[in-house]
Amino acid sequence: MVTLKGETIKLRALEPSDIDFLESTENDESLWQLSNTVVPFSRYQLEQYILNASTDVYESKQLRLVISEHSNQPMGFIDLYEFDPINKKAGVGIVILDLKNRGNGYGREALELMIQYSFSVLDLHQLYCQITESNTQSLRLFELLGFSKVALKKDWTLWDGSFSNEWFLQLINSKHVH
Repeated sequence: MVTLKGETIKLRALEPSDIDFLESTENDESLWQLSNTVVPFSRYQLEQYILNASTDVYESKQLRLVISEHSNQPMGFIDLYEFDPINKKAGVGIVILDLKNRGNGYGREALELMIQYSFSVLDLHQLYCQITESNTQSLRLFELLGFSKVALKKDWTLWDGSFSNEWFLQLINSKHVH
């Protein structure tokens, strides 16, 4: 199981004890736009997800880690998705659930740890993300850590009856640049 430790937080694998936190996060309708979800997940589905979450990233093509304080109390998730080891790239997404934990540097530290892990352990060439244009806090975080806006996708997502633009951002591993 992966555990990455930072100064104030750690990224760790999902545990069965995280089921309540996972259920509240995945079934929070205010977050559905981020994951393109339109229906709630049953507790059984989420329990099965946790049981299968320990599969190898090379097999499942994704990795979800819990962002927690050193006390193990979960505060959010950071995901690698569309993991492509042949082309050495993956998408990355992050969510800090409780508003009181946002703006405290936890997201930045989690993203820094994931970037370091992706480039040094997984040997990826690039990470990318897709962020709605109105999500200025996330855009600032990713740009602060070196991601560049490379394309604005017009009317890309439909939520609550209106379309939103979405930025596509990339971070190229400088070790792989020729």
